[in-house]
Amino acid sequence: MTNPDKVEVSAPEKLSGFEWWRRSLQYRTGLGLDEAEKRQFEVDFQAKQAPARCVLCDEWRDWMLQYSPSVNFMMDHIRKLSNDPSAISKSNIICDVCDDMKGGGFHPEVGILLCSNWIRSKWQLEDILTHELVHAYDYLKFDVNLKDLKHHACTEIRASMLSGECRMFNEIQKTGLGNFGSKFQLCIRRRAVLSVSANPNCKDKEEAEKVVNSVWNSCFNDTRPFERIYR
Repeated sequence: MTNPDKVEVSAPEKLSGFEWWRRSLQYRTGLGLDEAEKRQFEVDFQAKQAPARCVLCDEWRDWMLQYSPSVNFMMDHIRKLSNDPSAISKSNIICDVCDDMKGGGFHPEVGILLCSNWIRSKWQLEDILTHELVHAYDYLKFDVNLKDLKHHACTEIRASMLSGECRMFNEIQKTGLGNFGSKFQLCIRRRAVLSVSANPNCKDKEEAEKVVNSVWNSCFNDTRPFERIYR
C-alpha cells in the first residue's frame, strides 16, 4: 500500500533549466507558494543534491577514519571487543540517502549508515559517526537489546553524551542562552526521549520519558570507554 503523505520527486523537466531556476527563486522569496509546493521543492532539492552529497559524505567519512581522535578511539575499542579487525570498517560505514530526517543509524548485522542528504558539514559527520560507534560499542560490550526500552534509553543517553552532539556551543546556537547550566543534560534527555518514543515497543512519549528517567543516573555517569566526557 502506498503512503498518501509521501511526496514523490518531480519529473526531470522540473529539475533543471529555467523551470528549476523559477522554482528556486519562488521558494527563496515565498511568493505564490503554498505548503504543498514548498514541500515538493524541498523533496526535489534533496533528490537533485543526492549524488553530490553522497560523494562528499564519502570524502568526509574517509577523512574522519584517518584523522578524527574520537572516531579512531572508538574504532580501536570496538576492535578489541570483537577481536575482529573488520568488525567496523570503511566497508560497512556507508553513506546513503535516507527518507527520515536523521543523521545515521547502527545495525549490528549490517554496520553504520550515514545519511548523506541530512549531513551538512564534516564536523557534523564526525559527531554522528561517533554517536553510532558508541552504539556499536555498547552492543558488543553490554549485549544491548533494542527491544528492551531501558537498553535503548541507556545507549541513546551515552551516545548523545559522548559524541559531541550536545556540546554547549551547539545548544546555544539552537536554543539561546536560557537554562545555560543545564543545556547539556537537557539536550541528551531530549534526544533520548525522541529516540525511545520511536521504538515500536514504546507506547508514547510519556512512557519514553519515564524510561529515560529510570536509567538516567547510571547511564549518564557511565563514560566508557572514555575516562571522561571527551567532546
